[in-house]
Amino acid sequence: VQLQASGGGLVQAGGSLRLSCAASGRTISGYGMGWFRQAPRKEREFVATISFSGDTTYYVNSVKGRFTISRDNAKNTVYLQMNSLKAEDTAVYYCATGPRGAGIITLLKSYDYWGQGTEVTVSS
Repeated sequence: VQLQASGGGLVQAGGSLRLSCAASGRTISGYGMGWFRQAPRKEREFVATISFSGDTTYYVNSVKGRFTISRDNAKNTVYLQMNSLKAEDTAVYYCATGPRGAGIITLLKSYDYWGQGTEVTVSS
């Protein structure tokens, strides 16, 4: 499975970005998906996840109400809509596939395939 993340860039605080994660080599249908991020000099952390069915989502507290994860199985793509961006959201964002039939999983080690990351920089 190859995951291609895109949509990152430089944005002012309060602005919005939409990240995309396009999968190839295997369908994402039936698999939980997640977004993670890694800020400079920090460990990679969980951001958001969506269940295999798409009917359940979960977010880290710091992005609740601002970020929305969604999926389009027909396009084999997962999205992360990021609104009201803050300087502390600056990081490289990674998408990843979870286990088949997965619900809500936040542990990094539970995800097996990872994209290359897309950089988000929020200027204050």
